[in-house]
Amino acid sequence: MKLFDQTWELLKKEILLEWRSKYAFNGVLLYVVSTVFICYISFNLTAGFQQSGDSYKIVWNVLFWIIMLFASVNAIAKSFLQESKSRLLYYYSIASPQAIILSKTIYNILLMSLLGILALTVYMLFFNNTLGDPLFYFISVILGSISFSTVFTMISAIASKAGNNGTLMAILSFPVIIPVILMLIRLSKHAMDGVDRSLSYGDMGALLAINAIVIATALLLFPFLWRD
Repeated sequence: MKLFDQTWELLKKEILLEWRSKYAFNGVLLYVVSTVFICYISFNLTAGFQQSGDSYKIVWNVLFWIIMLFASVNAIAKSFLQESKSRLLYYYSIASPQAIILSKTIYNILLMSLLGILALTVYMLFFNNTLGDPLFYFISVILGSISFSTVFTMISAIASKAGNNGTLMAILSFPVIIPVILMLIRLSKHAMDGVDRSLSYGDMGALLAINAIVIATALLLFPFLWRD
């Protein structure tokens, strides 16, 4: 119960600070909208590019997840970077490390889910809607937002204890995020083609398992990092 109360209070603090400044949300939203608009202009300037067919669906899908990936990095990489040493020391005296990493993870999941929904909305406004199963594609976006949030929050916590080394974050996240992206692309492609949902349950289960493992690893490792 104590862990829940601490996590809830820290989560409210994260939401309140973001509501006041809107630094992460506005910055990433600007990135998403501008990137989608640039892609739209590029496609329309490309002679012979047809917004239909399998090739267009593949480009549509892969490009969306590339935008989501870099939006996640921009939004979540600063999770611990923006915390001053004095504030971290204050957290150390009032909350457990598990509550801190859980609150950061939940906050990033909420932030990325909102940005994912907005990104998909903007994406569909600029490009032709080729979704065979829109509801299932929406579910894959939410699942992708959760996956990106859990992975990058844990990696951000580790990198923060190594001087916020961006290279270290890239190296540590690469072996985890690549299989996640591949499964998300396959899962969302099934949604675009409108295939039977049961064919995607395996990928959904694998993504949920990866998220569970990452969260469990963060809860086990972060207390040791926190002591340093």
